Amino acid sequence: MRREYDCLGENTKPTPAMKLVCLSNNPSKPCFVLYFKSVALMLDCGLDISQIAHFLPLLTIPGSLLTRVSQWSGVGGDKRTKLSEKMVNEFRECMGRVFIDGTPEFSVPEFGVVDVSQIDAVLISNFNTMLALPYLTQYTNFHGKIYATEPTIQIGRMYMEEMVKYIERNPKLKVASAWKEEEFANIVPPPLRSAVEPRGWRKFYTQHDIDACLSKIQAVGFNEKLDVFGALQVQSVSSGCCIGSSNWIIQSAFEKICYVSGTSTLTTHPKPMEQAPLKNSDVLILTCLTQTPLALPDPMIGEFCVNAAVTVKHGGSVLVPCYPSGVTYDLFECLSGHLDQCGLSNTPMYFVSPVSDGSLAYSNIYAEWLSTGKQSKVYLPECPFPHAELVNSGRLRHFKDINELGSDFQMPCILFTGHPSLRMGDAVHFIEAWGKNAANTVIFTEPDFPYLEALGPFQPLMMRVCYCPVDTSLSFAQANKLIRDLRPLHLVVSETYTTPPPQAPLRSDLTIDWEPSPLTYKKYEVVNLPVKRQWETVLIDPLLAAELEPVEVKPGAAICMLTATLVSRDNKYTLKPLSMEAQSETGLVRRADGTALKKTYLFGSPNIQNFVDMLTQQGISSIKVEETETGSIIHLPNDDTLIQVDGRSTHIICDDESIRVRLRDTLLKCLKQL
Repeated sequence: MRREYDCLGENTKPTPAMKLVCLSNNPSKPCFVLYFKSVALMLDCGLDISQIAHFLPLLTIPGSLLTRVSQWSGVGGDKRTKLSEKMVNEFRECMGRVFIDGTPEFSVPEFGVVDVSQIDAVLISNFNTMLALPYLTQYTNFHGKIYATEPTIQIGRMYMEEMVKYIERNPKLKVASAWKEEEFANIVPPPLRSAVEPRGWRKFYTQHDIDACLSKIQAVGFNEKLDVFGALQVQSVSSGCCIGSSNWIIQSAFEKICYVSGTSTLTTHPKPMEQAPLKNSDVLILTCLTQTPLALPDPMIGEFCVNAAVTVKHGGSVLVPCYPSGVTYDLFECLSGHLDQCGLSNTPMYFVSPVSDGSLAYSNIYAEWLSTGKQSKVYLPECPFPHAELVNSGRLRHFKDINELGSDFQMPCILFTGHPSLRMGDAVHFIEAWGKNAANTVIFTEPDFPYLEALGPFQPLMMRVCYCPVDTSLSFAQANKLIRDLRPLHLVVSETYTTPPPQAPLRSDLTIDWEPSPLTYKKYEVVNLPVKRQWETVLIDPLLAAELEPVEVKPGAAICMLTATLVSRDNKYTLKPLSMEAQSETGLVRRADGTALKKTYLFGSPNIQNFVDMLTQQGISSIKVEETETGSIIHLPNDDTLIQVDGRSTHIICDDESIRVRLRDTLLKCLKQL
C-alpha cells in the first residue's frame, strides 16, 4: 500500500487526501502540492523572477554608464550603526532608487514546507511554469516522475539556457547577503525593505543542472492517460495558451479534479483550448489569470505595431525586450504585416538571443501542437509561421549575441532581444546605446515586469517608452464565463483574484464571481478540498467468484455473503479466497469431505400478515394488530404478550419463556434467508 503523507513537514500528523498546499507567492508562477487519495502530486514548478528588478543589470560592456552609479547615500553618518557598514558594497543608488550590486537571485518555491521525498509526480502545464524544476530535482531529495508535453520540455529548455547564458556571460562574483540579516531590517531602504522573504532567494542553476533535470521528464501527448501508482489517472488537454501548454485532469474511479493553469480562449498560433474534458469536476483549481486586467491583447498588439511603424518612419529604431518564444511569434507575424501596409517592408528586423536558432526552428516542427490554420499550411507544404518566410527573404535575421551582428547591422531597425527585465542579456547594451536618442523607442510587451521598475537603473532616459503588455491568459470575464461553462462543484482560486486589482480598486468586474464563494489559497496555506471519499472499487478473484451463490432478494437484485482476504497493492483492492491458516483462525466449520459448512443469514423485515396467519395455525387466537407510524404492534391478550415491529427492530414482551421461544421461532420463519 502507498503510505500516508505529512503535509507540512516530518513532525506533523499524517494528512488525509484532498488537500492543497501552495508553495509560491505569485499566482502567475504557480507551484502546488496536491494530496489526493494516497498520492502526492506537484502541480507546476514556477520560478518568480520578478525579484531580479531589485538588482543592478549585468553589463554586456564593462565601463558603461551603470558602472558609475553612486553608492547608497544612506550608508554612513553618525546616526547609523556600525553594522550598516557591512552593506556599503552591496547597494548602489540611481535617481533615488536603491539597487543590489551582486549576483542576481530568484524567489524559489518553498520546498521545505512539504516532504519532497513523498511527492510521486510533477505535472507541468507550460514552459513558463517549469523554470524552478532544477531546484527541485537537483537540490532536494525528490525522486518522483515529471510529466510534460514535448514542446513544453524543449521550449522550457531554451528559456532556462538563455537565462544561464545571460548570467554566465557577464557574471558578478559577489553575492549580496549581508542586507538580508534580521538585524538590518530597519536599515534596509525601500522597496527592498518590503521584499518577499529575501532569505529564500537563490542563485540561478547551471547548464549541468538543466541537462540533469530535463533528462528526468517524461514526454506526454494531449489526452494521453497516465497511471499514478494505481490510485489516479492524469491526463493533459490543450490549454490554448502557448505551444504544448496543458491543463490537467486528475481523477480516480469516483473523484475528478481539474487544474487549469496558463489558459487562453483566444485564437492564436497554439492548438485551441479543450473545454469538454474539464466539465463537471468535483474541484476546479484555477490559476495564472491575466497579469494586465486593464489591457486587452488585441488592442495592445495593434498599438505595438503602430508605435513601431511610427518610430521607423521618423528614422528611429525600436527595441523590444522579449522572451525567446510565446507571444514573440505573434509579434513577428503582426508586425511584418503592418509594416507591409505602411510601405516599410524594407525595414530590417533582428532577433538576438542565445537560443534564437532553436526557437525559430522548433516553432516550425511542432505542427501537431498548433492551431488548425497553422497545421493546414504544413500539408501545402508551407511553414506554419510567417517568420520562416521572413528569415528566408532576409527581412528577419537572427543572431546569438550582439557580437554576431557585424557590418550587416542596419539602422533604423526593429530589434527583438532579451531579457524583458532589462537586468541581463543584450537588451541592457541597446537600452544604453539607444537611450540618449529621442527618436528611438523601447516597447515593453511582456507583463511580468513593471516597465518603470525595469527602466530604473537607466535613468535619465531620452528615448521614447511605450508599454503594450500582451497577455493572452484568461481575463476575469473569460474566466467567469469558463467557470460557468465547466460547472465544477467547488472552485479554488488565489486570494488575490477575489478582490479588484490595486490599479482599479472599484472594478468589481475584475474579480472571480462564483456561487458558492470559491475556496482561496495563499502561500504556505493548506486548503482542505471539500471532496469526501465514500466508495472504493474492489475486484473479486475469479476462484472466489466461482464459489459464490447469490440469492435473489428482489427482481434484478441478488446478494450473497462471503468471507475473504482483502489484498491491497498499488492502491488496488482485491478479494481473494482465505488461505488454510486463515480459515482455521476464523473458525469456519467444515464437513467431513472438507467443504465449508455455510452459515445461514437472515435479513429483511417480517411480513405481518404471514406472521399472524402462522400464529393462528398454531392455535393462538384473539390477535390484535395496530398500525403505527414506525411499524406495527401485535397484542396477544390471552397470553399477556406484546410484539412491537418497526423498520429496524422487533421486540417481544412476554413473561412466559416457552411462549417467547415459540413466537421467536415463528417470527424467524417470516424472514428471508441467505
